Amino acid sequence: MKKILIALCLLYILPIKAKSQIGSELPIDSSQINKRVHYSILEKFDKATSTKFYRMTYIAIPLIAGGLMVKSEDDHFRNLRTDYFPTFHHGYDNYTQHLPGALMLGLKMGGVQGRSSWGRMLTADAFSAILVTSVVLPLKSFTHVMRPDGSSKTSFPSGHSATAFMEATMLDKEYGNVSPWISVGGYTAATATALTRMTNNRHWLSDVMVGAGIGIISTQIGYLLSDLIFKDRGIHQKPGHAVEWDRDRKPSFLGLYLGFVLPMGDFVSTDGNKLSAKTGSSAGFEGAYFLNKYIGIGGRFTIANFLLSMNGEPLNYSADIVSEYAGAYLSYPLTPQWSLGGKLLLGYNSQTRGKSEISTLNFNNKNCIGIGTGASLGYSANDKLSVKFLMDYNFLCKERPMQLLTIGASACIVF
Repeated sequence: MKKILIALCLLYILPIKAKSQIGSELPIDSSQINKRVHYSILEKFDKATSTKFYRMTYIAIPLIAGGLMVKSEDDHFRNLRTDYFPTFHHGYDNYTQHLPGALMLGLKMGGVQGRSSWGRMLTADAFSAILVTSVVLPLKSFTHVMRPDGSSKTSFPSGHSATAFMEATMLDKEYGNVSPWISVGGYTAATATALTRMTNNRHWLSDVMVGAGIGIISTQIGYLLSDLIFKDRGIHQKPGHAVEWDRDRKPSFLGLYLGFVLPMGDFVSTDGNKLSAKTGSSAGFEGAYFLNKYIGIGGRFTIANFLLSMNGEPLNYSADIVSEYAGAYLSYPLTPQWSLGGKLLLGYNSQTRGKSEISTLNFNNKNCIGIGTGASLGYSANDKLSVKFLMDYNFLCKERPMQLLTIGASACIVF
């Protein structure tokens, strides 16, 4: 009751304030007042999510928390690698982890003016590297997590991912204001490093997520410490974090799609036995070109992997569904940084065995048409990078219809 009274008081005060500004002799348009209250709430929310602390942690903390949450589900994403890249082994990640740092130093030596002087930049970078090392190495020794390939118990967290995202954040700090595409390039290289660590069978998904979060937050703290030491000395560009709200901007995007898939109902039935799918994983790409700020056309390509059980007993077999969907995408800007999204898609699903042993279960791998929809909440880090938190629903039109609910996120390049 107390909360209701406070809310009523606030609603009462707002019209009085509006009246005092407009003038008591003028009529008050209630629709305009309600609209103003609506935008006022959104503006306060946007202001709260634009604070320095929030911008330091809004990517790193969810990555670390998400990595810890998915740790018990690591096998799902490893099954994708086992099914599609069983013999993949390349050393690209030993080099791609340092590409963002090499680009930063190359720009600096080439005379491109960034955020900081040499002394200020190197001090911040040294702090960042010390923080990453002091967190990653003790965690590896303390947790004793076995690598997927069984080579050692130093899997968690991923040092390569921590280094790559540390250097990508350094590059973003120094040259993100020069061009957002520089930040895109740095984080793309870091993401490629993390994915390669997984396809090389050296790390679990939780390892690379937590490693990436450690790398990002360490750099944020490193630059904070450097700023406290140098104050206004040696800084060439003040960081401009505010995202301008261009109401006519078309939010076209291309993103890396990751999520957990929750099958709803039985997967298939086989000769009197009930074959069901457990919670699985989905990975792929999604993108759309917007004709205006609200409506676009695009598509999604994903591979979903499921662990199976028969009559309630888990099996050592997995199954995959490769999906290609296309259709309409919707977007509605809430604030300069937050937006709501939706989609209505039609697609084709190719059901594969994944493991040859499934053929002994009379596995029904018929291809089928599917209908997809979903909703997302997007956050724009700048005018070229955004993160979408999504919930998608797919209906597979089979003899025994299958429903899939996907909860996940995508990291997007906006263009």
